[in-house]
Amino acid sequence: MFTFLLWCLLFVICWPIALIGLVLYPLVWLFLLPFRLAGIAVHGVLALVAAIIFLPARVIRSIA
Repeated sequence: MFTFLLWCLLFVICWPIALIGLVLYPLVWLFLLPFRLAGIAVHGVLALVAAIIFLPARVIRSIA
């Protein structure tokens, strides 16, 4: 909502820049989508590695 209000303010102050931003926003989002997906994959791999590293401690804690 705050972003929309900022865009409305920009539209009142300088409408050509606001319209250019409105057109370019989906293109930038599509360009950044692969990087977001790579970040999700890296986060998942790091969580898996952390779970494997901490597995012996969790097993010992559950036995004791």
